[in-house]
Amino acid sequence: MTTPISPTSGRRGRGQTPGLPTPPTGWVVGSYPTYAQAQAAVDHLADEDFPVHEVTIVGVDLMQVERVTGRLTWPKVLLGGLATGAWLGLFVGLLIGIFTQPMWGVVLTGLVGGSVFGVVSASLSYAATRGKRDFASTSQLVAGRYDILCEPANAEKVRDELARLGLS
Repeated sequence: MTTPISPTSGRRGRGQTPGLPTPPTGWVVGSYPTYAQAQAAVDHLADEDFPVHEVTIVGVDLMQVERVTGRLTWPKVLLGGLATGAWLGLFVGLLIGIFTQPMWGVVLTGLVGGSVFGVVSASLSYAATRGKRDFASTSQLVAGRYDILCEPANAEKVRDELARLGLS
């Protein structure tokens, strides 16, 4: 089901129906180099009974970071496909095996079938790259800094509390 778009849907504030991305509101009360520090500051505010429902952590200067975890070779690709397929086949075999007799025959068939499927699918996807991506990696979205914003009514109190503890 879709949500109707109202004339103000692009300009919504707090408490309105979520759906469309909107910029955050409030004043910057603290800025931190890591998310963990920003989270610790908001946690402190929660511990001190500040109205943290008025606080937003905003990642600024976003960047996508891809960390290379290793080189891919045919043996690694085939072994990874075998392992992934075996787990999937084992899972499916166990699910079906609960309702059939003998259970172990279905589980073994699922394990073998999943292993073959895993090896074939991993081989095809690796071969499709034709040596243009011979490495494995993980990706993350990271911010250059994390700002804490607070609604204007309590922004000064929050800023003073963070400054008092050296958290701003």
